[in-house]
Amino acid sequence: MDLTQGTKQEKVARSKKMMLWFGIGSLIMSFAGLISAFIVSSKQRLNEDWLVNYELPNAFFISLILMLLSSFTFILGKRALEQNNRKMVTLWLLVTLVLGFGFIFSQFQGFQEIISAGYYFTGQTSNITMSYIYVIAVLHIAHVIAGLICLIVVIYNHFKQKYNANNMLGFELAANFWHFVDMLWLVLFLFLYFFRYII
Repeated sequence: MDLTQGTKQEKVARSKKMMLWFGIGSLIMSFAGLISAFIVSSKQRLNEDWLVNYELPNAFFISLILMLLSSFTFILGKRALEQNNRKMVTLWLLVTLVLGFGFIFSQFQGFQEIISAGYYFTGQTSNITMSYIYVIAVLHIAHVIAGLICLIVVIYNHFKQKYNANNMLGFELAANFWHFVDMLWLVLFLFLYFFRYII
């Protein structure tokens, strides 16, 4: 497809979508680097600092469900926008926002579970396995917060009646980023959950 063709509005839309995908690509590489470091560290566990039989907090399971539900509600919000059903758009966006904050709350509950099990990020009671899990989870939370900021902007613009079935670029960009952080947590969770069985 020739990116120079189309109206000015279409060119702007294509360029913004491309910028988003470039950004997502760089984030994928960053988290891939973290996962690689996790794997390499597990293979070099010549000391007792690597916890082989680690357990993920129960709250992380809950956060996974909340994140998947939030992606679903965002999709419902987009469908409502395509039908110009402003009331339902508002409802689904607010539900998505609540689920997003619920995700962050459940993540911190997960950290409390890790601490209650006796593992801290640093110090004498820390170990490299749990430190990696802390770093991976916190970095993901940072991106969820970025997604929540985008979502709040979308909600604000929605109340300003900026979006409709024929003008939903900002809505789509925010939704795509939100789905990315959703799928990212699914991948990270599954990796951390099943990796302990293969090392």
